[in-house]
Amino acid sequence: MAGRVGGQAGIERLWAGWRLAYIEGVDHSAAVPGGEGSLFERILGSGLPDDQTWILWRGEHCFALLNAYPYTSGHVLVMPNRAVPGLAGLTGAESAELWQGIQLAVAAVTDAYRPEGLNVGFNLGRAAGAGVPDHLHAHVLPRWSGDTNFTTAIAETRVVPEALTDTWRRLRDAWREW
Repeated sequence: MAGRVGGQAGIERLWAGWRLAYIEGVDHSAAVPGGEGSLFERILGSGLPDDQTWILWRGEHCFALLNAYPYTSGHVLVMPNRAVPGLAGLTGAESAELWQGIQLAVAAVTDAYRPEGLNVGFNLGRAAGAGVPDHLHAHVLPRWSGDTNFTTAIAETRVVPEALTDTWRRLRDAWREW
């Protein structure tokens, strides 16, 4: 559904109302078994195969998975196994492994997609854009000069040309351990 924003003529947004439940954590228990803990803790502990949960890597203290609602193909999230809202809550071992996971994700995304650049970062708190503010997670995503093209700039729409199943396989094949 498209609609005007702020009364400005010509600026349209495509609304993705289906995403609200994911962002607010309304009821993930049907999609993610367990029902206890943060969304990401339930995904990690679901017992489902990695190709169903989109988990790419499991460390001792941290893990990485695909963003289920990516900004672009290859959008990876890296996080501690336990829910902690900010960097200050990490143990030394979690902090070290989180950084290792980010480096592994950068290498896999680079190998799999050959991007012209990457975005790596955290949205700390809801006001900063965190969709799941109770569980710290780093975003790693490939970027190209043309990904802010006409469709994004004028229509304010992103096109994700690859199915998550294909993205998972591509990144899993490119993932390597140190």
